[in-house]
Amino acid sequence: MLTESSMTSTTVWPKGIIQVKVPLPFSLKWVNSYLLRDEKGYTLIDPGLHTPESIETWNAALAEHDIVIQDIHTIVLTHQHPDHYGLAGWFQQRTGAPVLISPRSYAYIVKMWGKDRSYAAELVALYRQHGMPEHLLDAMPPHLESFMDKVSPQPEVTFIEAGGVLRMAGMDWQMIDAPGHASGQLCFYAPERKWMICGDQVLPNITPNVSVVPGDEGGELEQFLGSLKQLGAYEVELAFPGHRDPFTGFGLRIEELIDHHKRRLESIAERVKEEGCTGYAMCERLFGARIAGNPHNLRFAMSETLAHLFHLEQRNEISSSIRDGVIVYQA
Repeated sequence: MLTESSMTSTTVWPKGIIQVKVPLPFSLKWVNSYLLRDEKGYTLIDPGLHTPESIETWNAALAEHDIVIQDIHTIVLTHQHPDHYGLAGWFQQRTGAPVLISPRSYAYIVKMWGKDRSYAAELVALYRQHGMPEHLLDAMPPHLESFMDKVSPQPEVTFIEAGGVLRMAGMDWQMIDAPGHASGQLCFYAPERKWMICGDQVLPNITPNVSVVPGDEGGELEQFLGSLKQLGAYEVELAFPGHRDPFTGFGLRIEELIDHHKRRLESIAERVKEEGCTGYAMCERLFGARIAGNPHNLRFAMSETLAHLFHLEQRNEISSSIRDGVIVYQA
C-alpha cells in the first residue's frame, strides 16, 4: 500500500521504503532520498544538498515517521554530485554511520572539493578551448566554489564496488556500474522484488545530464548509452530514481532515452555539416542564449553539448581543427 504524507514531502512505498523529497535551489526542485528499514534501523540513500531548507525537511520527515536520527545505521551514495552527496558528512557526524560510495565517485569528490581541488581550473581551460567567452568563464570558479558549504562537512567514506551485493531493507541488492551521467555511479537491483534504485541514470519525464568531465573527457555519452542497454536487460517492476517519482515501465523509459540521444546526435551532426562552429556556439544553438545568465545551467548545457560533439567526432561523423587557439567543428 502506498501512502503519501500531507505534512511533509514524504511517501511510504512497499517494504517500508520512505521517499523524502529534499528541496534544491535549482530547476529540478528536489532530489529523492530514501530510507530503507530493517531490523537494525534504517539505511539512508542520497541525503541531499546541505542547506537550511534541507535540514528543516529532514527534521520534519524524521519526526513525522517517529525516526530518531541515530536509527540511521548506514549512508549509501549512488554517486558524487552535490545534490546527492552534500549532507552525507552532516548525517555521519550525528549518527556515526559509515558512508558508502564507489572509489571512482570519491575520486571526483577529491578533485571537486578536496584540499587541492583542481576541477574549476580544468573546466575553465576546457570551455576556453571550445569558444566560451571570457566573461562567462570568469563566473565558473566562484559558481563551483559556492558549493563548498553545501557539501561540508566532508564524510569519512567506505568504498563499495559494482559486482558486489549490499543488504538493505532485509533484501540483497546487486550493485551495478552505471557510468555516463557520473563516473562511478552505482545502481542497486533487488531481484527478490524486481526493484531498481537507479540514481540519476534513468529518470522519468526528464533526461539525465551527460557531461564531459575534464581529464576524463571523450567517452561519457558512449558509456551512458552502453549502460542504458545493460540496465535494459534487468526485469524491473518499480524503479526508484534520484529525481521525480518512482515509476514503472523501466525498459520503455530506457528506450526513450536512447532514442532521445540518437535524435540529438543527428541534429548536431546536421548543424555542423551546414556550418562549422565551436562547442559554445553549438551550445547556444541547442539551449538558447538565455542560459548565459545562469552559470549552473550553462555548465550543464555546455558539458552536455561537448559530450555529444566528442561522441560524433569519435565516430568520424564530424571532425575538428584549431583556429586562433579555439577548436572548431566541421563536417
